Amino acid sequence: MDDLVIATAHLPLTILIFGSGLYILEIILPLERKYEQAATIFVQGSVVIATVLFLDRLTKELGRLYSSHAEFAFVSRGILQGLIRGTVIGLGLLVFLDMIGISITPILASLGVGSLAVALALQETLTNFFAGIYLTVDQPVRVGDFIKLETGEEGYVTEIGWRSTRIRTLPNNTVNVPNQKLMASIVTNYYLPDTELAVLVPGGVHYDSDLRKVEDVTIDVARHIMKTVPGGVPTFEPFIRYHTFDQSSINFTVILRGREFVDQHLIKHEFIKALHERYKREGIVIPYPLRTIDIPKEILEALVNR
Repeated sequence: MDDLVIATAHLPLTILIFGSGLYILEIILPLERKYEQAATIFVQGSVVIATVLFLDRLTKELGRLYSSHAEFAFVSRGILQGLIRGTVIGLGLLVFLDMIGISITPILASLGVGSLAVALALQETLTNFFAGIYLTVDQPVRVGDFIKLETGEEGYVTEIGWRSTRIRTLPNNTVNVPNQKLMASIVTNYYLPDTELAVLVPGGVHYDSDLRKVEDVTIDVARHIMKTVPGGVPTFEPFIRYHTFDQSSINFTVILRGREFVDQHLIKHEFIKALHERYKREGIVIPYPLRTIDIPKEILEALVNR
């Protein structure tokens, strides 16, 4: 931090030293009135410029330093720097005008009226702007997260900008979502609280099946998939839960685990293939749907006699 302050203060201190030298020269050597006023304005201006430069460079360097430790500061660095620089330069200009005897009250009144007009004209833009600040500070979504909107769009967040957030979908297209709509939308973030997620695979076996054997065989296959398929979590212990007596089968769900959202597709693919092959070898039947047709006795006899 001390090196940062010293490096930041180099140019402002140079300006202050030059202004101080001119001030001392003005005291030692009497000047004509018009030159004395010009020198006073120059000294005052050097103080304001040095202060503005120091605060501007200091906040810029602090933002760069802090952004390496906080993700939200890295994402919103451009927005925050723009706000801080505009505030520092604007205040410095107002202070300088007040120091040289120019009344800033009309300027402040004009700024207030102008700000109101701009706010009304750019209402939607400003809403998206402040929504972008909220997204970067509160972090319901972050750059790199895989999210799904309530409208159905899903993909990786690539950028949170001043006006909109960009989402790269799995087909490699980009969806631009206004920050206001993203903030007001119901969003599923598959990377919070962490990237791992449960992978649920439904299945069903014949009513004559030995359910204990089905459970053992299914879990054995699932363990193998967890250890061999990229994206699986090798340390996770898969399990099975029976839940429904269906029309032609006893249904269950196998619970596996993937490292991130897109890994579930390959895990399901390989698991279904391996389980189907293993069921064939073990003689476990996956039944086809069966339907019983109730035909009245009279119609059945007529059909037989015909």
